[in-house]
Amino acid sequence: MPRFDKTGPFGMGPMTGRGFGPCGFGGGFGFGYRRASRTDELEMTREYIEDLKEELKEAEEYLKSLES
Repeated sequence: MPRFDKTGPFGMGPMTGRGFGPCGFGGGFGFGYRRASRTDELEMTREYIEDLKEELKEAEEYLKSLES
Protein backbone atom coordinates (compact mmCIF):
# COMPACT_ATOMS: atom_id res chain seq x y z
CA MET A 1 0.00 0.00 0.00
CA PRO A 2 1.69 3.17 -1.15
CA ARG A 3 0.36 5.30 1.71
CA PHE A 4 -0.42 2.46 4.14
CA ASP A 5 -4.11 3.46 3.97
CA LYS A 6 -5.38 0.02 2.87
CA THR A 7 -6.47 1.29 -0.54
CA GLY A 8 -3.93 -0.66 -2.58
CA PRO A 9 -2.31 0.60 -5.77
CA PHE A 10 -4.13 3.48 -7.44
CA GLY A 11 -6.80 3.35 -4.72
CA MET A 12 -8.24 0.13 -6.14
CA GLY A 13 -8.51 -1.70 -2.82
CA PRO A 14 -6.53 -4.39 -1.04
CA MET A 15 -5.13 -7.47 -2.81
CA THR A 16 -4.76 -5.62 -6.13
CA GLY A 17 -0.98 -5.26 -6.13
CA ARG A 18 1.96 -7.53 -6.76
CA GLY A 19 2.91 -8.27 -3.18
CA PHE A 20 5.96 -6.02 -3.10
CA GLY A 21 4.87 -3.95 -0.11
CA PRO A 22 6.05 -4.49 3.45
CA CYS A 23 3.62 -7.40 3.93
CA GLY A 24 4.88 -9.08 0.75
CA PHE A 25 8.41 -8.96 2.03
CA GLY A 26 7.55 -10.39 5.42
CA GLY A 27 6.31 -7.53 7.56
CA GLY A 28 2.94 -9.26 7.93
CA PHE A 29 2.43 -8.31 11.59
CA GLY A 30 2.40 -11.91 12.84
CA PHE A 31 -0.30 -13.26 10.53
CA GLY A 32 1.69 -16.24 9.30
CA TYR A 33 3.93 -14.35 6.91
CA ARG A 34 7.57 -15.26 6.85
CA ARG A 35 10.49 -12.99 6.22
CA ALA A 36 11.67 -13.35 2.63
CA SER A 37 15.25 -14.46 2.27
CA ARG A 38 17.67 -12.46 0.18
CA THR A 39 17.36 -15.09 -2.57
CA ASP A 40 13.56 -14.80 -2.46
CA GLU A 41 13.75 -11.01 -2.66
CA LEU A 42 16.13 -11.17 -5.61
CA GLU A 43 13.87 -13.61 -7.47
CA MET A 44 10.73 -11.61 -6.70
CA THR A 45 12.44 -8.43 -7.90
CA ARG A 46 13.56 -10.11 -11.12
CA GLU A 47 10.00 -11.35 -11.72
CA TYR A 48 8.67 -7.86 -10.98
CA ILE A 49 11.05 -6.35 -13.54
CA GLU A 50 9.94 -8.88 -16.16
CA ASP A 51 6.28 -8.10 -15.41
CA LEU A 52 6.98 -4.39 -15.80
CA LYS A 53 8.72 -4.99 -19.13
CA GLU A 54 5.70 -6.94 -20.36
CA GLU A 55 3.32 -4.21 -19.23
CA LEU A 56 5.45 -1.59 -20.98
CA LYS A 57 5.43 -3.65 -24.18
CA GLU A 58 1.64 -3.97 -24.02
CA ALA A 59 1.24 -0.24 -23.35
CA GLU A 60 3.47 0.61 -26.32
CA GLU A 61 1.46 -1.72 -28.58
CA TYR A 62 -1.78 -0.13 -27.37
CA LEU A 63 -0.40 3.35 -28.04
CA LYS A 64 0.61 2.33 -31.56
CA SER A 65 -2.91 0.98 -32.19
CA LEU A 66 -4.38 4.32 -31.12
CA GLU A 67 -2.02 6.25 -33.37
CA SER A 68 -2.89 4.27 -36.51
